[in-house]
Amino acid sequence: MKITISFKPKQSVKKLLSALQERSRDIIIKRYGLGKNPECMTLDAIGKTYNITRERVRQIENHAINTIRKSKYYSEEKQTFIEIEKIISDMGGIVVEQDLLDTVSKDPSIQSCINFLLVVGHPFNKVKEDEDFKHRWFIDNNIADTIHGSLKKLYENLKDDDLVSEQEMIKVFLNYIKDVADQYKTDEMCKRYLCLSKKICQNPLGEWGKASSPNINTKGVRDYAYLVIRKHGSPIHFKEVAKAITTVFNKKAHVATTHNELIKDPRFVLVGRGLYALSEWGYINGVVKDVIKKVIEKNGGPMTKKDIVDKVMKERYVKENTIVINLQNKKYFTKNKDGKYDVVK
Repeated sequence: MKITISFKPKQSVKKLLSALQERSRDIIIKRYGLGKNPECMTLDAIGKTYNITRERVRQIENHAINTIRKSKYYSEEKQTFIEIEKIISDMGGIVVEQDLLDTVSKDPSIQSCINFLLVVGHPFNKVKEDEDFKHRWFIDNNIADTIHGSLKKLYENLKDDDLVSEQEMIKVFLNYIKDVADQYKTDEMCKRYLCLSKKICQNPLGEWGKASSPNINTKGVRDYAYLVIRKHGSPIHFKEVAKAITTVFNKKAHVATTHNELIKDPRFVLVGRGLYALSEWGYINGVVKDVIKKVIEKNGGPMTKKDIVDKVMKERYVKENTIVINLQNKKYFTKNKDGKYDVVK
């Protein structure tokens, strides 16, 4: 979303600051990064500059903001605040602070001015970052409460390892915000609302889930490999997995390292020479003889060679002869008078 503002943030802030005495003005400039350096200073740092306590700095800051709000300059900037209010409304009525600032300008000094205008402006409410949500601004309590509640319910109904496509996540989320005005029910708005949450996030492939899940908060080769194989949808050679990690995620993945990580992680199953699948797809773990054993046990008793080969071939990308050779191992399998094979008891 791109917007063009009609007011000049720096000029608006300069006018508002003219309502203050020199020390109060300097403290506000330092506190909100309104000077040459857009970095905001802490209460302690400002206190040391003036040899006063941080609490005294806070008192001066609060008094200065109230002074600005009561000044004629505040009234003269009414249209500026109306325009900012419309921006927030157009962005859903509640928006992540950084998203709002980035939408107005990428210039840090301009962003500092917009932030100060938000702090001073009467219609604007800020909720600081907590364990559930990021820093956000809103103009309507009802919308804010609805979105907060809906995001919490959405999170509660997500399973730990869920991976949901963006369109499906938006579709589900819309069910939670039925009472919100239609103008806020677009894909763009829903995604903006979802981005308020710290507990629901996207992975590098654009899929949504719990931020705590390794499928979302990818940290290493194993997690990237899982997403690559899942996206591929069928068994894939570990060399191709390493190549895909480098291509898709721009992360250098050495072939040997990738292979070692696939071996160690129970999420993956070796189903052929260097071919790996996801265990969640239902593949049986183990080497060929282990697969044969589990196939026979699952059947409940002796099976013909053909039936065994057919079922094992669905589990492993191996030659038929490899399965037959394993069946001839009398340590693990026995053949009855009907020519059927069973597991050695």
